[in-house]
Amino acid sequence: MIADQVSRRGIRDPRVLRAIAKIPRHRFVDEALGARAYGDHPLPIGEGQTISQPYMVALMSEALALTGRERVLEIGTGSGYQTAVLAELCGKVHSIERLKSLADRATQRLDALGYYNVQVRVGDGTLGWKNEAPFDAIIVTAGAPEVPQALIEQLAEGGRIVVPVGDESNQVLRKGTKDADGVHWQNLGDCVFVKLIGAQGWAGAV
Repeated sequence: MIADQVSRRGIRDPRVLRAIAKIPRHRFVDEALGARAYGDHPLPIGEGQTISQPYMVALMSEALALTGRERVLEIGTGSGYQTAVLAELCGKVHSIERLKSLADRATQRLDALGYYNVQVRVGDGTLGWKNEAPFDAIIVTAGAPEVPQALIEQLAEGGRIVVPVGDESNQVLRKGTKDADGVHWQNLGDCVFVKLIGAQGWAGAV
C-alpha cells in the first residue's frame, strides 16, 4: 500500500509514511471488509460515512506539515483512522464527530491501540471547539460548501487548515496558511468527500 498508493503518488514526508505504515488500517473497518482495507479506495463505515482512501489520508496529513508538538483539530472523526495518523504526528488531537455511534466506535479503537493523546467529542464540527482554540492545524474530512468561518477564527497565526470545498459531489482540496494578513490558500487537487453537515456547512440533521 505504501509503495503503490502513497509514495508513488508523491507523498514524501517520512513521518507521514511511517505513520501510515505503522497503523493497522483493517482495525478501522468492519471485519467483513478487512481484506479490502488496504486498497486504493474509500470504504463504508456505517451511517452513510466512509473511511478515506490511504492516499487522501496521507496527502491531507502531509499538507499540515506537522512536527510533533502541535495541537490539531479534526472535524469528522469517522472511523478514527485519520485520527490515529494525526496522533502519530502531533502532540494532541481534538476530534469532533456529529454521529455518536461513530464517535463511540472510533474511541474504542483508538483506546485499544494506545492513542491516549486524542480527545473525541460529539458535536457540530463546523463550529469548531472554541474552548480548546487556537489550534496549530485543522483538518476537515468532509466536503464543505465553503470554509466555515468558525474554523478560520480558531486557527492560530502560523497555523494550517486543510478542507475539501465544493458542491455535494465534487470538491477541491484546499490548504490555507494563516498569518497576520489573513489566510492564504492553495489548491491541492480534486477530491470527493461526504458532505460536511452543520450550522456552517450543508443543511441536515446535526
